[in-house]
Amino acid sequence: MSKKEKLLKRFLNVPGDLTWSELVSILKFLGYNPLSNGMTGGSRRKFVNMNGRAIFIHEPHPSRIVKKYVIRLIIEQCKEEIKKHG
Repeated sequence: MSKKEKLLKRFLNVPGDLTWSELVSILKFLGYNPLSNGMTGGSRRKFVNMNGRAIFIHEPHPSRIVKKYVIRLIIEQCKEEIKKHG
């Protein structure tokens, strides 16, 4: 099992200590790439896959830990992509 697959497995268990950088790695592994949000984007981030599906989330601050409800929302939105890697 690769590092990315292990991280995905951990992500699916909805950990309370998942960092923003780990979440970005997972989204990239699932085929979502971050888009530049320009100078006025604030903490809102957009990730888009090759099919044009988009995920909008706020980058956590000042803590870098992603909230559990955000993880659950992403799991729900990425069911198809997760099945491909599961």
